[in-house]
This record gives sequence, structure tokens and C-alpha cells, in this order.
Amino acid sequence: MDDTARVAASVDKVSVGRVYDYLLGGTHNYAVDQNFAEKQLAVLPEIRDFARANRAFLGRAVRFMVDQGIRQFVDIGSGLPTQGNVHEVADEVAPGECRVVYIDNEPIAQAHAQILLEETADPNRHAALDADFFDRRLLWDRVLDTGLIDGTQPIGLLLVALLHFMPDDQSPHAALGFHRTMLPPGSFLAVSHIHVEPEDVETQNAGKKVAQEYGRRTNHAAIMRSREQIGEFFGDLELVEPGLVWLPQWRPDSPNPVKDAARSRGLAGVARTP
Repeated sequence: MDDTARVAASVDKVSVGRVYDYLLGGTHNYAVDQNFAEKQLAVLPEIRDFARANRAFLGRAVRFMVDQGIRQFVDIGSGLPTQGNVHEVADEVAPGECRVVYIDNEPIAQAHAQILLEETADPNRHAALDADFFDRRLLWDRVLDTGLIDGTQPIGLLLVALLHFMPDDQSPHAALGFHRTMLPPGSFLAVSHIHVEPEDVETQNAGKKVAQEYGRRTNHAAIMRSREQIGEFFGDLELVEPGLVWLPQWRPDSPNPVKDAARSRGLAGVARTP
């Protein structure tokens, strides 16, 4: 199937990326995505809280990494472009200094990202690739072939709201283990993942229903994981403070604590390579 056919086929199917865009108030979505999202919101209204808190975490993680000296980023599973993209956040903190490679395996997401970069960003510093998390070596070969990422210098690797769409039978821990080996010393890994505490039985049940619908109707299945299982994605990397916490709790911009951080239904953390 060529790229045109892939794009046409994806328009008629509910898309994870376009549903996320709709939850964030974006415009890169269709009626099929909007109808699906509204049905899931009726079951679990907090999925919009997750989307918003997750996007805010992405911005804070990027700003933190730039403050730590990171000047090149690889965003795997970048999804559809919306406000607060990685290159936009990085350029606010360090204008003209950062380079970003976006990666997504959904043709519409990749096409939109390419258009955004061509129209609003510096093509000499930012690029979008059609590739897959499970490509491992091939993915990194393509990243390095862009000429934007120096494999000998620290990298900010972003896997934000991605891993919960990868069931255990696909061996995401092993694939991420490979990606961690590609990170030079001084690099950072940011991960966020949906999560509901086990004692919250009502939300657990609602979340499982939503996850089942994602698996039945979208281009990706969804999976719930425990705090311990999510923590395993960091391998032997050292989590920076405050560790693996609810999305709004990770280095918040405001000193005022969020009253019910668990409502974000997502955990997030950033780890540093030795």
C-alpha cells in the first residue's frame, strides 16, 4: 500500500492521534474520531484531564531538559501537531539552538507534522519521520541519517502517552531497552502512561471498558499497567526528582499543589543516563 492509500484508509478508521487532538481541543480530527471520543468521555470523563495534563507534562519535561543542556530531541509517537510541540517549547527556552526529530507510524500524523514544520519551523533543525517504535535499529539509522541528531551527544528521548498502546505481547520493554542503549551519557528519557490505582475499582472498571473500545475501534489497542510495571520502562536509568508521579505533580509550574492529581489518570517521570 502506497502512502496515498495509507492516508485514505486511515481517514475512515478511528485514530488514536486524532482522538487525542480532539480531547485537546484541536482541529486535526474527523467526525469518526469525535464520536468515538465522546462515547469514551461518557464512560470515563477523566480522559480529557489526562490529555491536558499529559500535554502540560511534555512541555515541562522539555523545558527541564533544555535547562540541563539538552539541545537535541527524539519524540517517538509524536502524534498530530497541536499547541506546545517539542520544537516550539525548546525554541522558547533556547531560541535557534535545538534540533527535533518527530517519529510517528500513522501517515496522517506524519504528514501533518511535516506540513507544520515546513510552514512554521526551521527545516534545517527539525524533521518528521514515518517510522515505528519497534523498528529499533532501523529507526535510529533513519534518525541519524537526518543529520540533525548527533549520536555522541546527549539526547532527550520522549515517549509520552505512547507505551499504553503497546500490549505486553509486543514486548515494548525489550524494544525500549534497545532505545535506551542508543542514548549517550547525559541523556534523558521522559515517559508518561495511563494509570489508575488498584483500590479505585470503579475507575479501574471504566478504564478497562475504554481500553477495550480502543482495541476494538482504533488503530491501537490500549493497556492498563501498574505503577511498578510503568517504572520498569526506565530500566536502570536514574529517575530525577520527584520520581514517577501523577502527571500534574511532575515539577509543576505553580507552587500550589493540585487537589486531586490522581484525576489526571496518568503517571510520568524523567530519568537520566549515567
